[in-house]
This record gives sequence, structure tokens and C-alpha cells, in this order.
Amino acid sequence: MIAYIVRRLLYAVPILIGVNLLTFALFFFVNSPDDMARIHLGMKRVTPEAIAKWKEDRGYDKPLLYNSRAAGADKFTDTIFFRHSVRLFVFDFGRSDQGRNIGRDIMSRMWPSLAIALPTFLVGILVNITFAMLLAFFRGSYLDTWGVVVAVIMMSISTLFYVIGGQYLVSKLLHLVPISGYDTGVEAIKFIILPVIIGVIGGIGSSTRLYRTFFLEEINKDYVRTARAKGLSELRVLFHHVLKNAMIPILTGVVVIIPLLFIGSLIMESFFGIPGLGSYTIDAINSQDFAIVRAMVFLGSVLYIIGLILTDISYTVVDPRVRLN
Repeated sequence: MIAYIVRRLLYAVPILIGVNLLTFALFFFVNSPDDMARIHLGMKRVTPEAIAKWKEDRGYDKPLLYNSRAAGADKFTDTIFFRHSVRLFVFDFGRSDQGRNIGRDIMSRMWPSLAIALPTFLVGILVNITFAMLLAFFRGSYLDTWGVVVAVIMMSISTLFYVIGGQYLVSKLLHLVPISGYDTGVEAIKFIILPVIIGVIGGIGSSTRLYRTFFLEEINKDYVRTARAKGLSELRVLFHHVLKNAMIPILTGVVVIIPLLFIGSLIMESFFGIPGLGSYTIDAINSQDFAIVRAMVFLGSVLYIIGLILTDISYTVVDPRVRLN
């Protein structure tokens, strides 16, 4: 097990380098350091001296990937890409182009993101599995048919519809919760309850339909027929046998997203004014702050790789027949 984890972590290094290189190429394909300086200085007719000073202060005065004027290894190390990317591997995110400490911002903003993401994740898993098992229990009936129809309709509706509809109905018409904003402590509940409800509702359609498929595949297997032949009730068969064995494919989509909960939801946080990591990333893209964009993409990649490793490890917990070498 330990050897497998170490091997996977070593495989992650070239992946993270590639992700950094791709993010770097996409960002600087659209913007040059001069364009970034003009945006951040906020002046239409900024002087060349001011642009040069801004780039020098932030390390953007070097060549992008290859420094032909340097000697030896400095041709590759004395570049914008190397100087802004290598320290990410020790989780030194540095400062944003606006001078803010990115690591401190991440630590403070991850809690509002978790306040929304964790309840949405936990309640969503419970609701989706419950609905899927209900449809599987009444398979072939009108309840199952109409349940699938409703699930397809729900998964076809954009998340923005649920967000805007929820804000209009619950906040504007009924005045039950604030339409946007955030607070700390117990007061935060009234700000996160609507995003959580919308997040759960928005995921019911696709997840219920997927989990129902997993349950139906297990129901038709030989071990289920054997359990029924022994006289076990349908509920016992469903909960004791089918649910346990269907958890393996369910874990594939569930465990991998657990680390990504720290990143937050881009749409939810932006529309509800939640000062989390999702809105932090959107604001950085709008302001052309490459340092924050690079840091958030790198952090998301690391968390996704951790999620994949946790998924493989969770297989051994659910199914002892699976062994990691």
C-alpha cells in the first residue's frame, strides 16, 4: 500500500509540471506582461518606466520560457515560468500581482467554501442514494418511470436556473434568507442554507439516475437471486447486499471530489457573494492576476490527484478482494 502511494505521488510530479506549463501557455497566449501591467496600474496612458518597474517588482521582466542571454542552466531557470512555478511544489504560493499573500488568502477563504461544499456534499449523497434506492426498489412501476423522467428533466436544467429561481422565490418574494452575502459564526447559516439547498437540488437528477443504474446492475446478479432464494426480504437484499456492492462504482465519483471541496463552487460563490476560493479564482481571472490563477490551478490539480489516490484506497475498504500493489 505504501509503495503504491509513493509511486502515485511520483507520477504526479510530471502531471503537475504539465498542468503548470499548460496554464502558463494559455494565460500568456492571451496576455503579455505589458498588458498585465497596464491592467493592474489602471491607467490608459501608463508610461514605459511604470510598466518596467511593475514587471521588475513581480518578476515578469524575464523571458517566458527560454532566456537566450543567460548561460548554462540559467537559460531555463532564469525565466518567468521557472521562477513562478518551482516554488509551488513546496506550496509556497508567494504574493499575488496586487501584493496580497496568496497562502493567507487561501487559508481564510477555504472556510466559507467548506461551509457550503461540505453540507451540499453530505446531504446530496444521502438524498441521491435514497432516491436511487427507492426507484430501484419500485423498478418497473409508474413511480420508477416518472422518477426517471423527473431526473432527466432536472439534469437537463442549468444550475443557473436553480440559482436565479431560488434567489427570486426564497429571497426576493418570501424574504426567508438574504439574497447574497456572508457572515461568520452562527449568522453564516442564513447565508449558506439557500446555496446548499440549490446545490443539492441541482445534483439530484444526474446522481439519482446514475446510482439507480448501479443498483439495477447489482439487482440482476446471481448473488442477489441466491439471497432471495434463501428467503431474505427485498428490503434486506437491497440494503444489505445490493447497496454494499454498488458502493464501489459510487465511490469512484464520490471520493475523488472530496479534496476538491476546498476549492469551492465557482457559480454558487459568485452569485451568492460568498468570499470563498471559488469567487477568489473568478476575481483573479477577471483582474488578470496570473499569480492567483496559477496557484489555484496547481492546488486544484494536487487535490484531484489526492482524490484519485483516496478512491483507489477506498476500494480496498469496500471490497477486500481488491488489493493495491
